Amino acid sequence: MKIAFCGKGGVGKSTIAALLCAGLREEGYQVLAIDADPSPHLGRLLGFEDSEKLTPLSEMRDLLAERAQKQGPYYTLNPRIEDLPERFMLTRDGLRLMVLGAIREAGGGCACPEQTVLRRLLSHLILTAREAVVVDMEAGVEHFGRATVVPMDFILVVTQPYRGSLETARQILRLARELRMERVFVVGNAVRNEEDEAFIAESLGVKPVISFPEDEEVLRAERQGRSLLEVRGPCRERARELVRYLKTHGA
Repeated sequence: MKIAFCGKGGVGKSTIAALLCAGLREEGYQVLAIDADPSPHLGRLLGFEDSEKLTPLSEMRDLLAERAQKQGPYYTLNPRIEDLPERFMLTRDGLRLMVLGAIREAGGGCACPEQTVLRRLLSHLILTAREAVVVDMEAGVEHFGRATVVPMDFILVVTQPYRGSLETARQILRLARELRMERVFVVGNAVRNEEDEAFIAESLGVKPVISFPEDEEVLRAERQGRSLLEVRGPCRERARELVRYLKTHGA
């Protein structure tokens, strides 16, 4: 089971990804979590100690340039990446974590060689993993333009019942249709009531398969720096429901 989380920044992608990891582990899955967001937080939410001190691969520019065999404007399209997971993977209680990050260039400069290495590594991790894979993608829609999400079994589009969040969700759904991706599901977050859920459905033309409520326990855990693997309550139960839904609607 290979699952990618997409959506506008700040909608709770990382939080729900961490809760889904917890739900998958309860179902007996080994889990590989991949943080491919430019501002990675998944390791902290999963309780990996000192994960915020970990340098994402996207910031290891010398390593990426070396693997891309970058020489002026020239670089390889088939960089060697097979040894990188063993060197940079973190493991905790049957859960593996890879922090890729994503390259952001000030002023819109090109980082094609480095991006080539990261994209190939992400595809390698997804295609060779023997466990469930949960990928927290970068916010927005750029990864759809690069078709990075194509190898995934499920795309989960996280949205809150607000216009800005829903506009990004609409763009993602449109691009997914253009790529002919079939298992693309909307997941609501910070949904307070039926009115919020109806607003999401009306705005997107499709109902959320699961809606996560505002959860005080999750908020406390985040503020205290505790792992979301430890929380109980309504959001944890929604994560269990989401796992069951994905199992039912898998290939």
